[in-house]
Amino acid sequence: MSIHFEQQDIVVPGQLLAEGDYRHGNGAFKEHEKIFAAVIGLVKMKGKTVYVVPLQGQYIPKARDIVIGTVIEITLNGWLVDIHSPYPAMLPVMHGVSRRDATQAKENLRQWYDVGETIVAEILAADRTRDPLITTRGRGLGKIRGGVLTHVIPTRVPRLIGRKGSMINMLKTELQTDIVVGQNGVVWVKGRPERVAIALDAIRQIQREAHTSGLTDRIRDTISAKLAESKGESLE
Repeated sequence: MSIHFEQQDIVVPGQLLAEGDYRHGNGAFKEHEKIFAAVIGLVKMKGKTVYVVPLQGQYIPKARDIVIGTVIEITLNGWLVDIHSPYPAMLPVMHGVSRRDATQAKENLRQWYDVGETIVAEILAADRTRDPLITTRGRGLGKIRGGVLTHVIPTRVPRLIGRKGSMINMLKTELQTDIVVGQNGVVWVKGRPERVAIALDAIRQIQREAHTSGLTDRIRDTISAKLAESKGESLE
C-alpha cells in the first residue's frame, strides 16, 4: 500500500494517487488496485478514502482577498466560515472581535456571529497545509445586514470590478446602491428594491458578456433605459 500525493495537492486526470487497499471517492476512479484522479482538482484523503475536489469554477483563497461567507460552525476558538472554496475558513476570536471584547466574546460567541449569518472578511493567510485564516477586523468588514446575495463565477470577478474599479463604481453610482464583491464570487447588493433588481440583471449580463469589448458602456446604457422605464411606470 502506498500513496503518491500530499494532502490538498493539485492533481490532473489520470494521475496516480494511491495503490493498495484504498477506496476511491468523488473525483477519482480505481483500476487494478490503483486509484487515479478523474478531474483537475485538490486531492484529499479521509480515512482510507481518496477523493478529488474539482477546481473548475472553484475559488482558491489568496492572502489579502476580500470574501463573503456564511458562518457554518462555532468552535471553542472562533467561527468556521463557508467561503465557497474547497476549504472552509477559520475566523479566530482574536480576528473576529476587538482585543477589548475578546475575553467576553469567548463566553458567548453567538452574540457576535451566529450560524447562518453572512460576513465580509479578509483572508490573512492561505496555503495547502491548513484552512484559510480570515479576519473581520477592518474597514468595511464584518456582519452583513439586509440586502441580497448573488453569485458569479470567480474568474468573472475581475470583469465585474473593472479596471481600477470602473465597472463596479459605475453600477454603484448609476443605481445609488451598495455593492460588495467578494473575490470568491459572492456579491452583496443593498438598496431600493427596483434598483437592486436592475443591479442583479446587470451583474448577470456582465458574467455572460465578460469576454466582449465595450461592455461598460452597454451596461450603462441598459441601466439608463431601465431606470427611465421604472421612472415612467411610477408616474403612471
